[in-house]
Amino acid sequence: MGALDNLVVWLRQYLPLYPSPALDRMRRGPQPAPPEGPNPLMIQFYTWEAKHPDMSWWKHFETESAALAELGITQVWLPPPNKAMVPHGQGYDAYDLWDLGEFDQKGTTATRWGSKDELLQAIATAKANGVEVLIDAVLNHKLGADRTETFQAVPVDPNHRLREIGPSREIEGWTAFDFAGRNGKYSTLKWTQEHFTGVDWDHRTKSQGIYRIAGGSHKGWSKWVDKQHDNYDYLLGIDIDHRHPEVRKDLLAWGSWVLETTGAMGFRLDAIKHMDRRFLLQFLKQAREVKDRHDLFAVAEYWSQSLELIKPYIRTFEGLVTFFDVPLHYNFHEASKAGSQYDLRRILDGSILKFRPGDAVTFVDNHDCCTSFTSTQIGQTLESWVGDDFKLQAYALILLRQEGHPCVFYGDLYPNQECYNEKIASGLGSLILARKKVAYGAQTDYFQDKNCIGFVRQSGCAVLISNAGDVAGSSVHTIRMNVGQGNGGKTYRPLFSQEVITETPIEPITPSADGWGNFTCFPGKSQVWVRTDLMP
Repeated sequence: MGALDNLVVWLRQYLPLYPSPALDRMRRGPQPAPPEGPNPLMIQFYTWEAKHPDMSWWKHFETESAALAELGITQVWLPPPNKAMVPHGQGYDAYDLWDLGEFDQKGTTATRWGSKDELLQAIATAKANGVEVLIDAVLNHKLGADRTETFQAVPVDPNHRLREIGPSREIEGWTAFDFAGRNGKYSTLKWTQEHFTGVDWDHRTKSQGIYRIAGGSHKGWSKWVDKQHDNYDYLLGIDIDHRHPEVRKDLLAWGSWVLETTGAMGFRLDAIKHMDRRFLLQFLKQAREVKDRHDLFAVAEYWSQSLELIKPYIRTFEGLVTFFDVPLHYNFHEASKAGSQYDLRRILDGSILKFRPGDAVTFVDNHDCCTSFTSTQIGQTLESWVGDDFKLQAYALILLRQEGHPCVFYGDLYPNQECYNEKIASGLGSLILARKKVAYGAQTDYFQDKNCIGFVRQSGCAVLISNAGDVAGSSVHTIRMNVGQGNGGKTYRPLFSQEVITETPIEPITPSADGWGNFTCFPGKSQVWVRTDLMP
């Protein structure tokens, strides 16, 4: 990278220059898209412990792809397809990116999710059904080395990575990756300590810590990473040095190869706060040069509830990547804990959705948040799940609003052992169908009450969200909203039946000729009123 490129990176990092919104430049479903719908929608198609009892996960995805398309899903985020360090590893314990379940390595040929052939068949079937696929790219670290090496390393303070807590010394680290089972197919690079910046284990002394690899051509931690802990280059395992020429060549080649080989249309980028931003920008640009990928979709995981920390990354990546709206997820998490004490009028505050809707991929929960996860699992330390009492309210907010690109979670939709709730799954299915059929057109917000907010979409839905307990003197919330003159005189019905609360059916609502109507919702629930002629 030349001096001019470095200047551009620096300007985007430190000056308030924002690129055009990323979503406008990305493919989020089959092309050409209909003039008005279906609304694009992503699903994360796995949970952390996902395993089908009768077939491989890739085969399970293949068999479900037609149903997903019918429901309104246009895009699927699959788990990492690469060979893991152990046979049932999820892939975040990345051993060999070039092995998609093809070679006998680490005690298995198939990955946890299935074989390479099953993956390719599943993606081809999904595409035939009008569903695009995203590859989860784990580019930050490696695990499961084939042998140890000895080299110089410096122990550093885990809370202040630039602070050395001892002199340089020789350690023995698991840093040599030979990939003997693959035997040079697709890539001839064999990784050694030269290709990494740090490790967390000295095998000679059997001691754990964070060790910065020193000596030779090593340059220390990259400065183009997050500033948490002074420098957050190191996350876990054996940390990849994205400045090394051989590393860059190999990973860039892999990015193009995996798109061409699988037919995927984009990436979910894991743990970007720990990776050299200059490399990631080059990775995204080169991936867009692959045939038919000029509108490649990419979404990054920068896990922070602080919008201010995410803003520099939005500036840096030139509109080539979207961001999971982690701040909005934390708003949902806090709302689910606080109950009626939470002011729903502030539910969008501090979110990417409110600040830069064209860069926001919204979600309620994902594999990092589900309640059964423990801190002993790689990547499972976040414990910020959204409680069931507020989950459908949160999904209504991301699925039926005009802004952002929503992602639903397999664990909330499909039966599983980790976080399944049958009522949530049923309600979520209804909301997804409502997104497909009626969540179009101009939007008007009615965020006027602390415990009940509403909004309308001019094509045919009115949404109310409540977090209240019993309201004194009333059994329902009522918000007077205008659905537009074009909807005046049309009949609206409730999406969610709540006779169990009222013991009588909820009557339909017919707004006046000028579009005004009194829409209702029970305390602590959500309700979506839909035009009966559009969604019988």
